[in-house]
Amino acid sequence: MARARPATPRAEAILALADDAGRRAIRATPNARADAVVLPGDGAPPILTIRTTATPEDGRANAAILTLLAAALGRPRAALTLLRGATARDKLVRIEQP
Repeated sequence: MARARPATPRAEAILALADDAGRRAIRATPNARADAVVLPGDGAPPILTIRTTATPEDGRANAAILTLLAAALGRPRAALTLLRGATARDKLVRIEQP
């Protein structure tokens, strides 16, 4: 039996977790079974998890993560900037305000 894919969270829920400067902490999971954007659960640290099927080679996973986040937010990819964590699982992304 196939696993149910988690629903993509609403943009408002993702933006609510960002600080005043539009920065958001993200935990990346490359080489995942499926692409997904997952909100933290109750009692979990407030870190958004983004799973991607891309491999962490030559920046492919970072590009895929930013593309998935942009799609979840309904914004262009250019509205997101990776501030920290290019080679780490924990990343910091700035979301430009419209």
